[in-house]
Amino acid sequence: MEHIISLLVENKFGVLSRVAGLFSARGFNIESLSVGPTTDPTMSAITIVTTGDDRILEQINKQLNKLIDVIKVVDLTEHAYVERETALVKIHTRAEDRAEVFRVIEVFRAKIVDSTPGTYTVEITGDREKVEAFINQLRPLGVKELVRSGRIAIMREEVKNVVDQRRRPQMVESKS
Repeated sequence: MEHIISLLVENKFGVLSRVAGLFSARGFNIESLSVGPTTDPTMSAITIVTTGDDRILEQINKQLNKLIDVIKVVDLTEHAYVERETALVKIHTRAEDRAEVFRVIEVFRAKIVDSTPGTYTVEITGDREKVEAFINQLRPLGVKELVRSGRIAIMREEVKNVVDQRRRPQMVESKS
């Protein structure tokens, strides 16, 4: 089973190496890996997509929690989450295919980010299924090059809690 693991780590030299080394040393495969800063410059967020049964994931989580620079580990697969991936696709632009390329770009809400007389470079962002479907639609038209970012994910907030907090009246202390 596929799992998306979100890590909050200290933004220090070697942390990513230690996290990746943990997977490598135990023979676990990383399908996708994305790292970036958070709103706090002393911390980074790492999103790892991996596969394994519950026993393997439990072992991965325990091992990640033992790493000194890891602050928080969450298996997002156990929660509601939003995920996104970005791909840049360079496609051949033969005159007879341009109308179809523009149709596919419009349908998927992608955008052309670079153009030459012989190619378009198109950016697509969405969940994995959307990105895959987009690439599959373009393959017959001549995909020249493809680069994907890997998935990033964030846990959804519970709507009930947000609504309750907005409706809750503020308590004001009276000074008597």
